[in-house]
Amino acid sequence: MAMQVPEDARLEIKFVAYAVEYQKLLSWLATHPAGFSSAFPPRLVNNVYFDTHCYSAFTENLMGVSARTKVRYRWYGDSIEPDTGVLEVKRKRNYFGWKLHYKVPDKPGTQGSSWRDIRQNLRKHLSQEGRVWFEANPFPILINRYHRLYFLSADGRIRATVDTKQAVWDQRFKSYPNYEHCANLPNSLVVEFKFNREDRDFASSVLQGMPLRVSRHSKYINGVRAIQGY
Repeated sequence: MAMQVPEDARLEIKFVAYAVEYQKLLSWLATHPAGFSSAFPPRLVNNVYFDTHCYSAFTENLMGVSARTKVRYRWYGDSIEPDTGVLEVKRKRNYFGWKLHYKVPDKPGTQGSSWRDIRQNLRKHLSQEGRVWFEANPFPILINRYHRLYFLSADGRIRATVDTKQAVWDQRFKSYPNYEHCANLPNSLVVEFKFNREDRDFASSVLQGMPLRVSRHSKYINGVRAIQGY
């Protein structure tokens, strides 16, 4: 599908560090003149990432393709089993990012459900457009989860999320979801800042003193590398 950047697409900048930098980061946010404060209660974020049989999303990211797409099913909370949530098509062109959302009002599976059952239940709740994306990326590759904090600057122009306690489970070539055997991941944190294109200069000034380094980072890419034993 052609990729045209919508007017409401936001610029996204990520910083990655070891988890030992966590308190330093929170202190920086709490004392910043931009007045960052909690914007939403912390919560666990869970995702199933889907891809093609040739790992198109994985390959595009590794090659640095400027226009790329990832398809995932997301739900929140303590359940590691897919719950009521949203199929998200995450689109990215250079530093611009935006999402297409397709809500799934019912839990797509129960304890003991196979991936075939889960996929069928997801599909029946999707719009025609959502099904096109879903069927083009049919294979569950991994489940990941992490703890997320949400922040917003006092003027509402910059949003920030802080992700820690990442975990990933290999789902490749499995008839039933794997919830038990977790792959090894480095103990890291990921900070992402999002803002509108007209706020680019303002955001640049806000991030000048950031105590972490800007870095390309993809939880999906790192997850695939972890389950492949890289």
